[in-house]
Amino acid sequence: MPDSAFKTYEKELDGRSINQPAAIFQSFTIAKGTPGFEVGTEEGTLRRQALSMALDRKLVIDAVFDGTRTPASDFTSPVIDGWSDKLKGADVLKHNPKKAKELWEKANKIKPFAGKFTIAYNVDGGHQAWVDAVCNQFKNTLGIEAEGKPYAQFSELRTEVTDRTMKGGFRTGWQADYPSLQNFLGPLYRTGAGANDSDYSNADFDALLTKGNGAKNVAEANKYYQSAQEVLLKELPVFPLWYSNANGGYAEGVKNVEFGWNSAPLLYNVTKK
Repeated sequence: MPDSAFKTYEKELDGRSINQPAAIFQSFTIAKGTPGFEVGTEEGTLRRQALSMALDRKLVIDAVFDGTRTPASDFTSPVIDGWSDKLKGADVLKHNPKKAKELWEKANKIKPFAGKFTIAYNVDGGHQAWVDAVCNQFKNTLGIEAEGKPYAQFSELRTEVTDRTMKGGFRTGWQADYPSLQNFLGPLYRTGAGANDSDYSNADFDALLTKGNGAKNVAEANKYYQSAQEVLLKELPVFPLWYSNANGGYAEGVKNVEFGWNSAPLLYNVTKK
């Protein structure tokens, strides 16, 4: 579905449209060593929680993406077996501007925030609009300077992330290789993992992931992975934003059209009317 159709396609197709979460998780990350945001410190925890609660994810989705995203309530995706919207600590992902201000002021009593908060993004990926919207929410709710930091190309941004020369926030995301909670967690947050852009390290998280990987069945594994996510919710090594949606439509002459976990239509289910 082309972006130009997002505003109208659901109405025009009248019940023959698809707009459902996909196995794609979007976030932003704060580079390790960014003053005031260190994971595991009191100040860092307060500021991270404040930023997350200052975000009105649905407002950004409606304004920028015409409702074609779904607000994130965890670090995985609703299309994956074991996903839960009842994780302990998930309230930190809900818009709560009053609480956000309180937490930010608490952090300022430890050490006043100085400077400007930035989120780096690649211009060639069409990210400016949502970055600007998010930064405006930080400015309006927390009273801080916040703005996007544009890079002409994705490769330029990734070079600084990989070289660990990036400062402040930067856009991140993950598309599942296979339909498992583990695939959203292990590669991004396990100590020393290749895609761990935040350099996050937590022994409790690693231990829960190991138990999940060694579980006897998927149901047992998912319990450990959910507990591991609750560790992430306490520390917010990244900031969950939204799940990208699978968007599409189908002709009047067919029925039973569904999209799978990987955003592809399940063609074997489609039948003629």
